[in-house]
Formats: sequence, structure tokens, C-alpha cells
Amino acid sequence: MSTVTTSTISSAPLISKRAVVDWLGIAPFLIFALLFLIFPTIYLVAGAFLTPDGSFTLKNIADLFTPSIMNSYWISIKVSVVSALGGALIGFYLAWALVMGGLPAWVRHAFLTFSGVASNFAGVPLAFAFIATIGRLGLVTVLMVELFGFNLYSTGFNLYSFIGLTITYMYFQIPLMVLIITPALDGMKKEWREAASILGATNGQYWLMVALPILWPSLLGTTLLLFANAFGAIATAIALTGSSLNIVPIQLYAQIRGDVLHNANLGYAMALGMIVITGISNVIYILMRMRAERWQK
Repeated sequence: MSTVTTSTISSAPLISKRAVVDWLGIAPFLIFALLFLIFPTIYLVAGAFLTPDGSFTLKNIADLFTPSIMNSYWISIKVSVVSALGGALIGFYLAWALVMGGLPAWVRHAFLTFSGVASNFAGVPLAFAFIATIGRLGLVTVLMVELFGFNLYSTGFNLYSFIGLTITYMYFQIPLMVLIITPALDGMKKEWREAASILGATNGQYWLMVALPILWPSLLGTTLLLFANAFGAIATAIALTGSSLNIVPIQLYAQIRGDVLHNANLGYAMALGMIVITGISNVIYILMRMRAERWQK
């Protein structure tokens, strides 16, 4: 009896030390989240309901419904929706080709590696790459004029507009879709297709009645994630369009950094509006992902 007691007592410090080591392991992440996510979020949420002198007010929230700010939200939503839908559609077909198209394994590995890099390639480098490629004096634009006599900008296309920004966003939206939807396609069981074939279903019927209903939560959830990803992007938009396209992040940046109508608290309110919109998108994405994972168990 005494031996068991002694062994239990001697093992207690070891368990305690391991717990300390485990907490130290996640401490950098917790500190980072507190300093750069949680505390700033609390600060801007509080600032959205304050005046510059620290008094409580609802005017900042009411000012969000002024025509200029509502228009900036609308432009941001349109860019995010179009780039998310385009990225989801093209990315799904690319992922389908990688998983079910019978391509060599090295093609899949190479493309997924590229997707991992491209999905994080944004900001000033991405804007410069598009300007150097399909800008007014970009490589592709000049080559099309010299080789085919076709001027892309004579059609009304403008890289520094809504269409140009949407196309630029799709550069990182498409690979992000590929990375997220590929595991869902991998989770499609062969038995489902075999059962559908035995019952006389065609390939189209299988996708319409079996595959798409199963993949629908993943598709919808990922599209919402792409929407949130584009809605908060700012560096690419500023570098590409400057202030010609008045999306919410650019107007928020101007309010906080200082413009003619400088009002940092109004900027905090605009940020709060963005948090609400992206938060709703992310919550729905998480719910859709949880539902989709039921089929993979």
C-alpha cells in the first residue's frame, strides 16, 4: 500500500511539469491572439460607440447608413460575391480534375503545392504582377497588339476597375478553393458511385442526386469563406486601384489614417460592420463544414 502511495506522490510532479510544458507550447499563440486579434477587436468595438472625447454615442453607427459608406459596402460586397463565385466554380472543376480526372499523381502534388503558394500571394506583389501582365503596357497586352492587332483596352476592359480588381482577387481565390474542396472530393466513397450504377443511374444522375447533395455544404461553406477572404482584402486593392474604387477597406483606411473628413471612431464603426459581415460568413462556413464532415466519418 505504501509503495502505491509513494509511486503516486512521486509521479504527481511529472504530470504537473508536463502540463506546464504543454501550456508553454501554446503560450506564443495565445499571446499573439490576445495582442493582435482579441484586444484590437475589443478596442475597435468599444471605439465604434465613442466620440473622440470618449463619450458614448450611436452616431458612428448611424453614419454607416450614409450614401457614401453604404455605396462602399455595396461595392465591396459585389467584388467579394463575384470573385467568390468565380473562384468557387473554377476551383471546383480544377479540384475535380485533380481528384477524379485520372491525372498523374505528380500533377496533383505539383498543382496543390502551387495552390498553397498562390492562395497566399496577394498585396502589392500581386497587383504589380497583374499590372506588368495585363496593364495598359503589360506584356500580354502589348503582345496581343503586336501579334494579333487586338487591343484589350479597346473593348472597354480596365484593370483598374471593378472587373480588373475582381479578376485579380480570383488569382488567390481559385487556389484557395482547390485546397479546401480537394479533401471533400477525396472523401467521396467509391461505394456510392457503384451503388448508383447498380441501380441504373447515369453519371449525370449520380452527380445531381448523390454527389452534389453531399458536397453542397462544403461548396456553400467554402464559397462563403472565399467571400470573407475577399471582403477584408485591402493591400491588393490599394496597390491596384488606389482610391478610384471606393471599397470599404480603403475608406476605412482613409478614415483612420486621416483624410478631409477624418474620424477614427467612424472608421472603428466601419470595421465593426466588416466584422459582423465576415463573422456571419465564417459562422455559416463552420456550420456547413460540420455538416459536410458527417458524410466523411
